[in-house]
Amino acid sequence: MQIIRNEKEYQDLLDWVDKQFDLNIDPDSREGSLLQIALLLIKQYEDLNYTIPSPDPIEIVKQRMKENGLMNKDLVEWIGSKGYVSALLSGKKPLTLRIAKVLHQKLGIPAEVLLA
Repeated sequence: MQIIRNEKEYQDLLDWVDKQFDLNIDPDSREGSLLQIALLLIKQYEDLNYTIPSPDPIEIVKQRMKENGLMNKDLVEWIGSKGYVSALLSGKKPLTLRIAKVLHQKLGIPAEVLLA
């Protein structure tokens, strides 16, 4: 096992891991330990080479509103006037720390998503 340096090594290691899973090896065996090391190497390579874009906080708020059957007017009592809610959800007003905290508490959206 060694650090993955390029895409070919990455793909080769993915193929090897796939074969190990097919063999249903014992996690406590030597092969199981090698598999765990391989998975760590793959994760490290992916973390360095495949960035996952942060979701747009306002789009997440809209999605959570839809999931909960909420309308813009339902947010008025939490964050302000109907006009302010509309401006916030259309991107014309910024998502402040105070509003992010309220949305985190009321909609259960993780703070790191709202503050991204």
